[in-house]
Amino acid sequence: MNDAEKLTGKVTENPEQKPKRWFYVAMSPGGTLSKSETDSSTDVLETCTKAVIAWIDYVAWDSSDETSFKNEAFEAAKQLGFSEPFVSSFITQPYLNYEDLDTELGLKVPCVQVNQLNVESLPLFLFLKKNFILTIHPSNVNRRFLRLRRYADPVLKKIPSEALPEDRLTILLMRIIDHNNDRNFEHLRQIEERGDKLNESMIDPYTPRSKLGPEIYNMKHALINYLNALWDTVDMLHSLRYGDAELITNDDKILEKLGILVEETNSQIGLAEHMSEVLASGLEVLQSIYNNQLQNLNNRLALIMTYLTIIGTAVLVPNTIATMLGNTVFDIGPKDLGWYLALIIGSTIVATSLVYWWVKTRGWIPKKMD
Repeated sequence: MNDAEKLTGKVTENPEQKPKRWFYVAMSPGGTLSKSETDSSTDVLETCTKAVIAWIDYVAWDSSDETSFKNEAFEAAKQLGFSEPFVSSFITQPYLNYEDLDTELGLKVPCVQVNQLNVESLPLFLFLKKNFILTIHPSNVNRRFLRLRRYADPVLKKIPSEALPEDRLTILLMRIIDHNNDRNFEHLRQIEERGDKLNESMIDPYTPRSKLGPEIYNMKHALINYLNALWDTVDMLHSLRYGDAELITNDDKILEKLGILVEETNSQIGLAEHMSEVLASGLEVLQSIYNNQLQNLNNRLALIMTYLTIIGTAVLVPNTIATMLGNTVFDIGPKDLGWYLALIIGSTIVATSLVYWWVKTRGWIPKKMD
């Protein structure tokens, strides 16, 4: 304890210290709210089983791999009184996101985490009983629920006390799912920012293709992972809306709000798909730019070959004549210098002109170079 702590009598919390595994907020039949963090499931179970409505949040710190996380999630749900066969079958099946056993209901919602273009979808398990909801998630998404934990008291206060148990449970459930969706939607902005930087690189003609290829793939892969998470959310919400679970309300007004969650998720899917289309159009533009650059390069090479042909002819013809006349068969002396130079120069001019005319008629010289 430092000097300030001795004077105030308060111990400063270590920011690196892990929070308690269990968090709960519960409303008693008399309307009294209780909220606490603890490492003991016994305290949680004792308080929440007597409550009218309660939310329990469990942080699985042993989330180094998927198997460890599932094992810890299984133990946590079992400690809260959920049946072992139900929890085991629900957790171990990767594509199952809705399981109803009348008195117990299991849901799985994706939690999107984005680091640069690494989009990871982590599971959020929700287990429902008559009067409480248990959420279980890995420790690396713990910050997502800090705000919801902070405002858990007013969330429960807004639930009508005269409402039916299934109505209260559904209202709380929608609030949790809505909060998770909002955090998922925020990550689309991060992907868009990375996409904007990618577009900036794409319009730069000096950006190497070896760099653009992996960037484009990572961008498409990130969008696919993000869309998969949203589609899983929509699938779960549809199952929840039309699954006729005993623990879920039949009130049309409350279910309309559940439909709003579906519409919001579909809207985000539309935005992500639009972004994918923009990226695809950018790829087409990029391909057109590369095709134009390649065509220009080919034109330049053809032009160089054309002029080399003309120059080669201008050199080859007089050189051939000079070589031939330089033979000892021909008796050429100083007296023949005049007509010899005239022949060399004339043949060079005629040969060069003929080659130029032939190359031009073949269309090998661009019109702008005429």
